[in-house]
Amino acid sequence: MAKITKTAVDKALRDDIFAILMQNPMYEMFHKINDRQYGCIVTDLNGHHRYIRIGAIVAEEREDMTAEELMQSEMDAYTEKQAEKAEKAAKKAVKIEKDKAKREAEKAKAKENN
Repeated sequence: MAKITKTAVDKALRDDIFAILMQNPMYEMFHKINDRQYGCIVTDLNGHHRYIRIGAIVAEEREDMTAEELMQSEMDAYTEKQAEKAEKAAKKAVKIEKDKAKREAEKAKAKENN
């Protein structure tokens, strides 16, 4: 049996996924942009029309991990980055409060000396 090309396999996978998505009546608003994307126009919270694209990316096959392991590793990496961002934001908030308190103390001290 002849091996099917990566291009043909990836296209078939994207077509399958888009077919599943488009079965929902809500997706009538989406139009095919190209083989990899569908798009629609929606109104944002400011009342402006916005163009939204939904794309399907087929990950490369890997010899060192299964598709399930690859998906889990990407989810884990995202979760870890979000936790790092939250920790950084918390540290920044503490520093801002500390700096504000220091400035207010200096201001009060300067006021006392005058």
